[in-house]
Amino acid sequence: MGIIFLILALILLLPDAYILFGVIGKSPWWLKGLFLLPTAAYYFVIVRMFWLGDMRQSMLNLLFWLTLCVVFPLILFSLISLVGKGIGLLWTPAAVLSNWLALAISLVWLGIAVYGIVVGWKKVTVEEVEISSDKIPAAFDGYRIVQLSDFHIGTYMAAPGTVDRIVSEVNSLKPDLIVFTGDLVNSSSEEIGQFTSVLSRMEARDGILSVLGNHDYCLYKQYTGSYSPERELAEVIRIEEAVGWRLLRNESVRIMRGNDSIAIVGVDNAGSRMFPDKSDLPKALRGLSEEEFKILLSHDPSHWRREVLPTTGIDLTLSGHTHAMQFKIGNWSPSKWTYPEWGGLYKEGKQQLYVSTGIGENIAFRFGAYPQIVVLTLDRK
Repeated sequence: MGIIFLILALILLLPDAYILFGVIGKSPWWLKGLFLLPTAAYYFVIVRMFWLGDMRQSMLNLLFWLTLCVVFPLILFSLISLVGKGIGLLWTPAAVLSNWLALAISLVWLGIAVYGIVVGWKKVTVEEVEISSDKIPAAFDGYRIVQLSDFHIGTYMAAPGTVDRIVSEVNSLKPDLIVFTGDLVNSSSEEIGQFTSVLSRMEARDGILSVLGNHDYCLYKQYTGSYSPERELAEVIRIEEAVGWRLLRNESVRIMRGNDSIAIVGVDNAGSRMFPDKSDLPKALRGLSEEEFKILLSHDPSHWRREVLPTTGIDLTLSGHTHAMQFKIGNWSPSKWTYPEWGGLYKEGKQQLYVSTGIGENIAFRFGAYPQIVVLTLDRK
């Protein structure tokens, strides 16, 4: 991630130089100085983080916010203005009009960024989804499952009241079961400390089941002394159990209603590419029959197409991980460039996948893909 921001910092020199000398070149010195202040702030944060080693969540948020509110608008303005100047060689008014168009589009983007930073990442929504299957036992017709995913709870240290609202909203839904599909933390167990009390208040008739996501292995932080990813992971697991969550690590449980049952299967993170793969799906499925209605909790949705579809008959898979890149307009998100299944309900024959776009975020920003509580209601066909 550091390399990406350093590249952006170098790229930022180009639009700055273009606007400074090509657009506002004859302006007073104080206006030029005012124009350069946001860029100076961006470079200050870059130096603070990647040279002086200040990697606090607040600094990461600030760097991302400056990228959205400074770097992107400047690049947008410069590109549109330059295209207009090119057209202006054939039609003179285009050069002037393009600057106004570039300014308007840049301001629209700035408005989106500010909304996502101030409001969007705390705008909790509830998504109702119906899951239909003729394999659902009669006793589970109408069974309500609340899915939460990707809490990244360290980010909510800047707005702890939002976690209280999330827990209150979940409890008001009176679910039969709550499932959490991974990434409770950003990078360390200490993030959970102030939230253990409120998380322990979350309740459902059949309890809370969870699995690990890639961030829960605490691999994204430099450790010193006796601290290590293994120690942090063990603490994350201990805390989940302490607040009343049952963590499924390549295993399954049955939920009973009289003589009927459904199986909830949970695997450790089944990542691909840069993400860890700790899953053992065959082990998790041991002792379950083909006839049982099975719900798999697997953090990474790429697991569905990679292993679940070709090798199992699992009826419903619940995942998270993508966050829809925390940006969505209508049914479009840039996340689709990376994940074919990035948000919502997907079907392949009789097998289904629901990908939650998450209740939390690595960075305090969301637009369109707002924090999501998912209510899945089982419907026996």
